[in-house]
Amino acid sequence: MRQNDTSDAVLPSTPSTPSTPSRRNHLVHAPWPYARLDVPALRAAGHRPHPVRQFVLKTRSRCNLACTYCYVYEMADQGWRGQPAAMSPATAARAAARIAEHAAAHDLARVDLVLHGGEPLLTAPAELAAPVDAVRAALARTSPGTRVTATVQTNGTLLTRGRLGALAAAGIRVGVSLDGGLPAHNARRVDRTGRPGFAAAARGLRLLARHPESYAGVLCVVDLAQDPVETYESLLAFAPPVIGLLLPLANWNTPPPGHHPPRTPYADWLVAVFERWWHDAVLRTRIRIFEEIIALLLGLPAATETLGLAPAATAVIETDGGIEQADSLKSAYEGAAATGMTVESHGFDAFLDHPGLAARQLGREALADGCRACALVEVCGGGHYPHRYRAGEGFRQPSVYCADLQVLIRHIATALHTAAARGAGPGAAGPLGPGAPGPLGPLSAGQDPRRAAAS
Repeated sequence: MRQNDTSDAVLPSTPSTPSTPSRRNHLVHAPWPYARLDVPALRAAGHRPHPVRQFVLKTRSRCNLACTYCYVYEMADQGWRGQPAAMSPATAARAAARIAEHAAAHDLARVDLVLHGGEPLLTAPAELAAPVDAVRAALARTSPGTRVTATVQTNGTLLTRGRLGALAAAGIRVGVSLDGGLPAHNARRVDRTGRPGFAAAARGLRLLARHPESYAGVLCVVDLAQDPVETYESLLAFAPPVIGLLLPLANWNTPPPGHHPPRTPYADWLVAVFERWWHDAVLRTRIRIFEEIIALLLGLPAATETLGLAPAATAVIETDGGIEQADSLKSAYEGAAATGMTVESHGFDAFLDHPGLAARQLGREALADGCRACALVEVCGGGHYPHRYRAGEGFRQPSVYCADLQVLIRHIATALHTAAARGAGPGAAGPLGPGAPGPLGPLSAGQDPRRAAAS
């Protein structure tokens, strides 16, 4: 797909699909892309869609915790209230058939499944793997060459030997969401009576750490109220193979806590962790946001949709079978992730032409003018899509974290350049200007990404 700079002239303002309640809602809240992106014209101009490769199965719509910042339950979209509590076997089977149909149509070598919620471990151990088994069975019939990877994302409080054994037997790895490795870090992760969930989560993580083959990693939302290095080092006690440090879901109408430009508190927090991680003599864990930035600075694609210009390739299937966009969009406005499609009535090829997904596959063409002209665009990619939202305008804005991302990326670029200068001479001029690291080549298997520039 071309990713040349264009003007709105090739993105006509006439809606190209029939009006539906979800579309009318999108038009009010997000004229970009819903009023300005004509998908048929886009295809006629030569932009081909990229197939869906990751499928998030919302197996449960309810949770045993009530975290006070949760984007599913506490932010703009309250659609969970109308969802069935659990995905039925019939819905799971229909979703599996649609996934297999899509994989066969696009000759996919691999599909990635994520069991999500709510809290997916509210499901009985014997039934946990059923949606993944259904997908594997459907693929065996229609696309036998397609490999499946599967993870479950959980708050960890319900992890038991039985559940872990059932997941391991099905080849499903486990990722846990936690706000740090100490009780004080998790004060907002409570149940509906206000009781803390940390003790149960810590028990689950200690159990998981004894089974590294099943351990996918830990996700942690950045909290400015907590010491960054203490947060990082406390998480190491649970031996995570990967830590995902997430910026809070926020936008221009609902800015993140502590957002007072030109200050960059989120960059300062992350830089403190980066310095501790980068200069450690031993690589004790991988930190996703740092590795993504390093990879992009080295000319490699990022592995997720939060940075870089790679096309979005994720579909969410709700418990009722609704096909939705990435559910982080629910932080923007009511119905922001909705498409009006279901696995009963639509295949995923139809989803590819939904304006919301098509916009996220445009690379720099979907970005604000200032972002397209920015020296950091190949790395930042405009930032995480939900962070760009402004009510009544939509998603063609810079990230609300723009200043933080600039400081963080430049700091990591300087560290890479220093490593390159020490180990292999100055780096080539890269996207940040002379003296900044250029594409220094791919990371080899098992290579420490902190030392890649000097290798």
